[in-house]
Amino acid sequence: MPENKTQPTQIAPRDFIASVEHPTRRDDALTLLALMEKITGWEAMMWGASIIGFGTYKYQTADKKWHEFMRTGFSPRKANLVCYIMPGYTNFDPILERLGKHKLGKSCLYLNELADVDMDVLEELIRAGLDDMEKKYPL
Repeated sequence: MPENKTQPTQIAPRDFIASVEHPTRRDDALTLLALMEKITGWEAMMWGASIIGFGTYKYQTADKKWHEFMRTGFSPRKANLVCYIMPGYTNFDPILERLGKHKLGKSCLYLNELADVDMDVLEELIRAGLDDMEKKYPL
């Protein structure tokens, strides 16, 4: 299995957010940054050119190589906010049903803007994702 191409960088997350052109996406990114800092207690770091991550975990692939990746994070993309808050395959439907307008990928949550979702439910979802990560990949 190839090594994870998305690696930590020295880019400051707030500098990256300041470069986001769309004003709503930029403001939402600042809100998510503050929310995830509060929830995790971890300092944000950039992963690659556009992902803001919090915490890390190590995992082993089938080829017995160890890799490191963020525990949770987000990216203010042009089309939407992408939240990486679910470790994948865990059923968070009871929480997602209360969240508001969203789309799902394998372990990604896509939001048009934060105004479309219930922020208390989003916080609950982020915490549930982190709790699930802790069960699978203890600190």
